[in-house]
Amino acid sequence: MASSGEEPRSGSPGRAGAGTEAAADAAQLDTAEDFEVLEEEEEEEEEDEDDLSELPPLEDVGRPAAPPREDAQPPERVGGDAAGDPQEWLDVLGNGLLKKKTLVPGQGVESRPQKGQDVTIRLKATLEDGTVVEEDPALTFTLGDCDVLQALDLCVQLLEMGETALIVSDAKYCYGAQGRSPEIPPNASLTLEVELLAARDAPDLELLSGKEKIQLANRKRERGNFFYQQADYVLAINSYDIALRIVGSSSKVDFSPDEEAELLDVKVKCLNNLAASQLKLDHFKAALKSCNLVLEHQPGNIKALFRKGKVLAQQGEYREAIPILKAALKLEPSNKTIHAELSKLVKKHADQRNVETEMYRKMLGNPSTASTPRKCKDKLPWSIPWKWLFGATAIALGGVALSVVIAARN
Repeated sequence: MASSGEEPRSGSPGRAGAGTEAAADAAQLDTAEDFEVLEEEEEEEEEDEDDLSELPPLEDVGRPAAPPREDAQPPERVGGDAAGDPQEWLDVLGNGLLKKKTLVPGQGVESRPQKGQDVTIRLKATLEDGTVVEEDPALTFTLGDCDVLQALDLCVQLLEMGETALIVSDAKYCYGAQGRSPEIPPNASLTLEVELLAARDAPDLELLSGKEKIQLANRKRERGNFFYQQADYVLAINSYDIALRIVGSSSKVDFSPDEEAELLDVKVKCLNNLAASQLKLDHFKAALKSCNLVLEHQPGNIKALFRKGKVLAQQGEYREAIPILKAALKLEPSNKTIHAELSKLVKKHADQRNVETEMYRKMLGNPSTASTPRKCKDKLPWSIPWKWLFGATAIALGGVALSVVIAARN
């Protein structure tokens, strides 16, 4: 598949067992989910690529953590770590699920970092039983871009320079219902010890080299993939949008042809994944725009053709969707998912035409005849477009009105 070369094959080892879970969620998951695989880096092995058929249904995302955790009292649980500290716990969001407590004061409110700045923190993350699951002496990220856990993104902007704080977060603002295997189980709350080390303005995109711009855009794209896997499609869209802004930003630096080609590749991947996320949220107009942007660069991109066909089908535009899916199938005749989707649309389109035929027949005073073979219905002369019918009616009424006027004058 030349136009979207990273598409994993159904026999890939990393996808074993996907069919069982997909069948269990058949009522809620898209029937063509196994085709909608996020674009991956070329250097990744096939067995590590994502199988989105294993994603949980959207309804499961953001579900409450285990009840005992919500009823727990973070100050008492971690109070021993901050013994003698006079600071109270700050309920960051007002829902009791994200709390912050100062352990070592910083340099004042005016030293707090601003959104869009690159910040560096010292991080130590532990489970409720005290197990350390992550340590980083100098974690750097862009504040407000959702590059890290939401708990960090929300709380670090409240830290003063040099401040050390304890953050107790519900799973909703950490790794959610998916967890992070094997260290972090599903629906696990975390305690984060954070120290703000530095904050500086983000680099000027116009001055980035081609390699730097590619790396930065890919980091944002990969973060979008993470959110997609978590079924958090809103944050996935946010990350893909940021990556696209980076790729599309103006530059004062000359790029090599290879760098230009790689930037275009990142752009196409982001647009394809953006369309997949928008489809999950039923944002059909936006998804159609994303697909069309891909096809402007790569008219033979199978993923974009497939998703465009799905968008049009969701909107009831079967006549437009069918040739697009046929074009995708022509590029990859062995793809069973496209075959299934196309067969489904052809049937729906035939049913739609039969309904219209019956409606037109009744409007013209010719009730349906049971003896008429179903296969011949589409060939009957009653399939008159609406606009023709209304046009003929308008002409007839206009003629009557004109006759009345002439008679009145005479």
